[in-house]
Amino acid sequence: MGYVGLPLAIEFSKKRPVVGFDNNSNRVQTLQTGHDYTHEVDETALTDNPNLQFTDDPSKLAQINVFIVTVPTPIDQHNQPDFTSLKGASKTIGQYLKKDGIVIYESTVYPGATEEICVPMLEQHSGLTYNRDFFCGYSPERINPGDKSRPLSQITKITAGSTPETAAFVDKLYQEIITVGTYPVASIKVAEAAKVIENTQRDLNIALINEFAIIFNQLNIETEDVLQAAGTKWNFLPFKPGLVGGHCLGVDPYYLTYCAQAQGYHPEIILAGRRLNDQMGNYVAALLIKKMIHCDINIKQSRVLIMGLTFKENCHDVRNTRVIDMIHELNDYKIHADVMDPYASSEQAQKVFGLSLVKQPKANDYDAIVLAVAHRQFIEMGSQTIRAFGKKNHVFFDIKSAFPKSESDIRL
Repeated sequence: MGYVGLPLAIEFSKKRPVVGFDNNSNRVQTLQTGHDYTHEVDETALTDNPNLQFTDDPSKLAQINVFIVTVPTPIDQHNQPDFTSLKGASKTIGQYLKKDGIVIYESTVYPGATEEICVPMLEQHSGLTYNRDFFCGYSPERINPGDKSRPLSQITKITAGSTPETAAFVDKLYQEIITVGTYPVASIKVAEAAKVIENTQRDLNIALINEFAIIFNQLNIETEDVLQAAGTKWNFLPFKPGLVGGHCLGVDPYYLTYCAQAQGYHPEIILAGRRLNDQMGNYVAALLIKKMIHCDINIKQSRVLIMGLTFKENCHDVRNTRVIDMIHELNDYKIHADVMDPYASSEQAQKVFGLSLVKQPKANDYDAIVLAVAHRQFIEMGSQTIRAFGKKNHVFFDIKSAFPKSESDIRL
C-alpha cells in the first residue's frame, strides 16, 4: 500500500470490493485511521469507503480471486536486482491462491522475471499449475509521485496476460479505472520490457545532459543558456541536468543490464549512463567547494544548508535519493551540512540516513546554500529569502536552475 498500490486500491474500490494488504502493521493502522504519509490520495477515500478495507492479516486473502502485486523491486549494494519483496508477495499469494485465480504484477522487473521468478513460487505454494489452474497478468506501474496533474486514471496502462483469455480479462479490468485507455500487448515479456526501457531511456537522456553540463562547466558556458537555445528546434528533447535518484530511474536500468549480461551481452551505453549519473552527487559537491574557495570561504568547519532531500520535487519519498551522496562528500571535507525539506519525513531521514532535519534555518548562519530539490515551497520563498540564510559572504548553488542565473552564484 505505497505510492503505487494505494491509488490503485482506491480507484478499483470505486468499481468493486478491494482488500488493501500490507505486511507493515503500522502502515495499515495509519491507513485505517485515514492518514496517508505519501499524500498521493484524497484521504477521505480511506475511511469513507465501504468497498475498501486495509489489513495486515494474510488470512483475509482467502476471499480474493484477483491479486495485484505492487511491491518494490530495488537493487542491492552490488546493483543486482533484489527480488526479496516480490518473492515474499508471491509466496503469500500462493498460500491463498485458488483455482482460476489471476495474479497481476505491476512491479518493475526485467523481461521474463514474472514467469521465471514469480510463477514457480505461486505453483510451489499453491499446488496449482500455471495456465491450467491459475493465470498471470502484467501491467507495469506508471505512477509519477508528486505529479497531481497526472493521476492514475489519466495515465495509459499497458496490459498483458499469460493466455489470450487472461490478457482480455486484464485489459477489461483496467479499462474500468483508466479513463484515457489501455494498451494491450502481445505478451508479459513485452510489457515487462516496455516498462524497463521507459525509465532506462529517461536515465540515459539525463546522463547525456549531465555530461553536457560537465563539459560546459569546463568551457565556462552556462548550461541553461545552451539548453534553451537548442530547445528552439522542434525535436530537441527538454531534459535538464541534475541528481538522478528514486526507485525508478536509478534502479530500473540495472534490471535490464542484469538480464542482458545473463544472456552474455555486456551493455555499454546503459551502464555508462548509470556510472555518470551515480557520480553526480560527488561532482556537484566538488563544484560547490571550488566556488567556496574562490570566494575565500574557509572550507573546514564551514556550514552548508542543503534545501531538499527527497529524490524529486514535491514528493515525500527519500528512497535512493542522490542528495545524500553530496552530503557525504561535503562531510568528508569536514563541512557541516544542515538539511531542510518540507516534504521529507523527519523519522525516515533519521532512520535511513541518520539525519536530523532542520525545520527553520537561522538567518545569516551559512557559508553556502544549495537548492538541491526544487520543491514548490522553495520556489515560492524566492531567492532573496533563501539567500538570507547565508552569511554576508556566502555561495548560493542553484542545482536545479530554479531561479534566473543572476540570482545565484553557481548552477549546474
